[in-house]
Amino acid sequence: MASNKEQLQLLEGFISACKSNPMVLHRPELKFFADYIISLGGKIPEVVEMEEEKVDDSKLDESESEESSTSNNQPAAPEEESEESDIEIEAEGVIEGDNDEPQPMGDDSKEVTEEMMDGASEKRQNANIAIADGNLEEGIKLYTEAILLNPHSAPLYAKRAGAYVKAKKPNAAIRDCDKAIKMNPDSAQAYKWRGMAYRLLGTWDKSASDLRLSVKIDFSEVAQEVLNYVQPRAQRIQEHQRKLERRKMEKEIRERKERVRLAQEAQEKARKEEEERRKRQEEEEAETGGFPGAGGFPGAGAGGFPGFPGAGAGRFPGAGAGGFPGAGAGGFPGAGAGGFPGAGAGGFPGAGTGPGAGGSPGADTASGGMPDISALLNDPDILASLQDPEVMAAFQDVSTNPNNMAKYQNNPRVMKVINAISSKFARG
Repeated sequence: MASNKEQLQLLEGFISACKSNPMVLHRPELKFFADYIISLGGKIPEVVEMEEEKVDDSKLDESESEESSTSNNQPAAPEEESEESDIEIEAEGVIEGDNDEPQPMGDDSKEVTEEMMDGASEKRQNANIAIADGNLEEGIKLYTEAILLNPHSAPLYAKRAGAYVKAKKPNAAIRDCDKAIKMNPDSAQAYKWRGMAYRLLGTWDKSASDLRLSVKIDFSEVAQEVLNYVQPRAQRIQEHQRKLERRKMEKEIRERKERVRLAQEAQEKARKEEEERRKRQEEEEAETGGFPGAGGFPGAGAGGFPGFPGAGAGRFPGAGAGGFPGAGAGGFPGAGAGGFPGAGAGGFPGAGTGPGAGGSPGADTASGGMPDISALLNDPDILASLQDPEVMAAFQDVSTNPNNMAKYQNNPRVMKVINAISSKFARG
């Protein structure tokens, strides 16, 4: 079960890595997993048109070997990997972003009349002329006036974004392109100018993504030329990001393995401690005849029974020396001194009752002998029967009032113990 739990933890770490970097699903060794996702109706993000990241398998095998060799020892802390700062990309043409106040965007709820649309079209033409003459500031001003007349025209925002890019104001251009794409998700011009704005900021991955989409919707030599410059840099960024994600995933897997290892060690330690405790308990029980405490039952004196009031060492409660409850010295309940129920005074069932009696059947009548009480207490059948709550309750009842013995004459469980004890005495 521990192995299955560890595998589920590793799978959880892998899924987290896939969520943070779905492009990892395009790696050849994960094709089976990508096919499984597609078979369930899922989608895999489009592959970036670049070389797949090559993983040094020898290094991975070496890492696994080191982990295996230290599985039973405290693993060394992994060396911290450098972050994004360890990659250097040529920043030619990259500028600092503009921090001007956001440009006017027009009122989306405004109703546009044909007259307003005509006015916007005229201003757009004038803006195009100004831009062609190199008067960027005037062109931006005219595009803004056109947008205020017709704020529902996506091409106007894209045109003004182009002017902002030429004026080296990439952040303003991105705001216009976002607005145009929201109005028309298929605007090739908006993707082109936003890709160029990101190029000015050195945001290579976003620039490449927008430019690829632009030339896909409507091919442009200018956009393709910028894409050819941006894509290798974006590729380096993405490869570096994948490397960081892979290292992060490997670190998470190592940490999960370490947590599992520590949990398994704790479980094994607890198991060994429990085994040692049980072993000590069994040794103690073996030394004391099977029950805790020296030679007797829990809570009893040496050789005695627990819970019987008034029982001395080697005796039953309420009994005389060596006797049973309610009996005379050495006797059973309801019997004469030293006798069993139904026997004469001092006798066993079937034994003589005359002068000098008190022995076992066939024994010397003058001896009055009793069997060794320790042999009686070590009889497994008797000990097992005396664990029966009903039998114990009967003995306590009789010890309180020997006359209550009559209540148990028809109780086979109680009489079984009495008969067993009687047979011991008979053999004694």
